[in-house]
Amino acid sequence: MLNSILTNTWSIEIFLICTVASLALGAVLAIVHGRFNNSSKGFVMTMALLPAVVQIVILLVNGNLGTGVAVMGAFSLIRFRSVPGSAKEISSLFMAMAVGLATGTGYVGVAVLFVLIVGGVSVLFNVTSFGETKTREKELRITIPEGMDYMEIFNDVFDEYTKKTELIRVRTSNMGSLYKLHYQILLKDPAKEKALIDELRCRNGNLEISCGIVSGQAEGL
Repeated sequence: MLNSILTNTWSIEIFLICTVASLALGAVLAIVHGRFNNSSKGFVMTMALLPAVVQIVILLVNGNLGTGVAVMGAFSLIRFRSVPGSAKEISSLFMAMAVGLATGTGYVGVAVLFVLIVGGVSVLFNVTSFGETKTREKELRITIPEGMDYMEIFNDVFDEYTKKTELIRVRTSNMGSLYKLHYQILLKDPAKEKALIDELRCRNGNLEISCGIVSGQAEGL
């Protein structure tokens, strides 16, 4: 079951078995990925077709190591010519390529077993709280007039609503008439985020305030 079905000579039966297996397993990976991620239709289709593309490349190389390395180097250029994806998208693409490599070398049974194990573990991780942080820091950006002392004006508000507050960056805008403050905060109660913003609005003259997830916690790679 786990041995390669390839022989020294090609046959249409072996080609069809490898291709159908690649498309079927690619579809399974695409369904699993699409079920738990908000990816575009184009990305899901790419995931479904990628194993078959990699498989035919490996079949054509047919054991030539130098050609195989050159071809996979060409594939790596796709990563640098495309829009950066999330960590989940990149890992899913690597899984699809691994399936194509397995079927392309005739190890269809290995590819099926790989998809069953990795796909099952992926579903398990997605339906559980695996990898989730209990608390998430927020980025808080406040715009204030130039005459306001930003070092102390918000201290009592931060003491009331946050566990931790750190001023990361200060910059001027609008010809120096405004200051933009960039904080990293950890809220005591995430449900009181609006109350915090309302308190800050009363202090900064109702100028622009934004609050969001820290960029380093985004699902990037």
